[in-house]
Amino acid sequence: MGRRKKIVQECETLMDDPEHIRNIAIAAHVDHGKTTLTDNLLAGAGMISDDTAGQQLAMDTEEDEQERGITIDAANVSMTHEYEDQNHLINLIDTPGHVDFGGDVTRAMRAVDGALVVVDAVEGAMPQTETVLRQALREGVKPTLFINKVDRLISELQEGPEEMQSRLLDVIRDVNDLIRGMTEEMDDIEDWTVSVEEGTVGFGSALYKWGVSMPSMQRTGMDFGEIMELERADKRQELHERTPLSDVVLDMVCEHFPNPIDAQPRRIPRIWRGDAESELAEGMRLVDEDGEIVLMVTDIGVDPHAGEIAAGRVFSGTLEKGQELYVSGTAGKNRIQSVGIYMGGEREEVERVPAGNIAAVTGLKDAIAGSTVSSVEMTPFESIEHISEPVITKSVEAQNMDDLPKLIQTLQQVAKEDPTIQIEINEDTGEHLISGQGELHLEVIGQRIERNQGIPINTGEPIVVYREAPQSNSREVEGRSPNNHNRFYITVEPLSDDIVETIKLGEASMDMPELERREALQEAGMDKDDSQNIEHIHGTNILLDETKGIQHLNETMELVIEGLEEALDDGPLAAEPVQGSLLRLHDARLHEDAIHRGPAQVIPAVREAVHNALVDADIKLLEPIQQVRIDVPNDHMGAASGEIQGRRGRVDDMYQEGDLMVVEGVAPVDEMIGFSSDIRSATEGRASWNTENAGFQVMADNLQPEKITEIRERKGMKTELPAAIDYF
Repeated sequence: MGRRKKIVQECETLMDDPEHIRNIAIAAHVDHGKTTLTDNLLAGAGMISDDTAGQQLAMDTEEDEQERGITIDAANVSMTHEYEDQNHLINLIDTPGHVDFGGDVTRAMRAVDGALVVVDAVEGAMPQTETVLRQALREGVKPTLFINKVDRLISELQEGPEEMQSRLLDVIRDVNDLIRGMTEEMDDIEDWTVSVEEGTVGFGSALYKWGVSMPSMQRTGMDFGEIMELERADKRQELHERTPLSDVVLDMVCEHFPNPIDAQPRRIPRIWRGDAESELAEGMRLVDEDGEIVLMVTDIGVDPHAGEIAAGRVFSGTLEKGQELYVSGTAGKNRIQSVGIYMGGEREEVERVPAGNIAAVTGLKDAIAGSTVSSVEMTPFESIEHISEPVITKSVEAQNMDDLPKLIQTLQQVAKEDPTIQIEINEDTGEHLISGQGELHLEVIGQRIERNQGIPINTGEPIVVYREAPQSNSREVEGRSPNNHNRFYITVEPLSDDIVETIKLGEASMDMPELERREALQEAGMDKDDSQNIEHIHGTNILLDETKGIQHLNETMELVIEGLEEALDDGPLAAEPVQGSLLRLHDARLHEDAIHRGPAQVIPAVREAVHNALVDADIKLLEPIQQVRIDVPNDHMGAASGEIQGRRGRVDDMYQEGDLMVVEGVAPVDEMIGFSSDIRSATEGRASWNTENAGFQVMADNLQPEKITEIRERKGMKTELPAAIDYF
């Protein structure tokens, strides 16, 4: 125990010295070796025993992670490392690589200043590698590269030094092309490409615990030829002892990643839209531990003893027990019950945590992943942009009615911990819908409810989430209230993809200053006058108020918006959410007497007008699609492309890569259910594949009627469509 105490003391001393703190994330494509690498680093820093590193998977704490061999939750860990006679505190987040858990990666990037991108030497840069790089760079986080599994190049592929070098250089070139392409537009980022000479690229094998980089070769005098000899002679232990992986990587972290003092002046303007001249902004730029407290919560976990734990980055001020802090978006204050830091994977309580660190706090009962917590009321950080939205839904029911209250509570907790999950609780039917990023995402959540909460549940078949969107401009449509005394006149037209994208990325929203919003939308191609009439944005739909001087409209507007939101959440075709529509309110007739223009009159009138206008604008059902990439040996290529084509998909590209053929294409999510078992049997288990959500596209006309009827039946709606929908 003495050793652990010593480490905690070291960490506490270093916490106050932001110059020697490094906050980093490890990110990569699924199965490229992030978690095994993290084990190595912990062992190198003396946090877990050297012998079990790599098998222990210290970071994959949940049983299901151990079973599936993948990381599901981002895990926090801290360690110390001595570099050039100076001790450094390294706070590391091991992030998941599987596409279904991309939300965790985005949130982790918010807490760190550097990202160690891990790439498998044999597979090279993959679609998720590109996604994690984009998530890092968008947050202003600096990348370095570690090429893992180099042992496989030596032993399996029997490559000579020249071939090997050219293969490694290819990987570096691919990664640099990605970085260049993504940072071209960014003025605040100098050249962030990685290079062997500068020491921002490392190579090695996380499994056999050896690694090299240019600086380490100069230090140990080992070159590639010698490494290949030792690897081929099976002298891996000697290799590990002479050039341990953890030293190479941790040295690279200390030397090349920015500390909070370097990073925060660059990162704050990227993630916060508040007043750059304010004292608060200055405090965050200077990492001022005496400033106002600003904490960005990136992760919520549950500890059986301590309850909910909020983990996140302290940008300014010092957290202490007993402080009363504001949580963005909620009223009142929360009182901090304890503060701690991560030691290895465990939380260690400390007296105080100053700016520049990653802290773990209990008592913030209102916080969710993404909250801004502060000692003064402030503009919150930008909402964390999740690159994908839920595309698949399952219904969850408790097997025993007695478990219902506990199930509802658990589902609410799940939604709090993972904002990429959406929960719909239906008290009347006892059926609860849970939507996520893919089959695996929902499967894992279902398992956790059963395992961690001990609630036996039945889950329904996976249901795909659809959208509805107008395809043309509607005529002006009237909506009347039940008492006929109020009328609203509305038209609808489709929004351009650029405008929809701008809203999705949070670059235009109702909580930003009007001027900024107008500029962002005009840049995306919106008409200047239109951008000045924006009354409300709901999802990716915009309402413009084009009325002139109508009495009582101001006080009725709230109800109009409520009616509009209701109509857009349940579209006219199949009660699926509407996206990408521009609604114009041209005119309204309102009753003189407030009693006769209450919610019961206005909401149905607006709802009717919106739905009829959408129908007139030729509204269609959109279905979610996925990009599919399959890697297979040549002789199974036909079977693999057949699997895509047989699912209403299309194959876009086929090319040779190494000894494998790569098949790339897109297919509807609906048809991809059960894909994993089919592709295994079609290719005798020789294929590896990966899917990524690619948004929504209009479903073929001949499939529309059948699909709409099917959804309406499932939702218990009347299957006859309103008369106005005439394309049947």
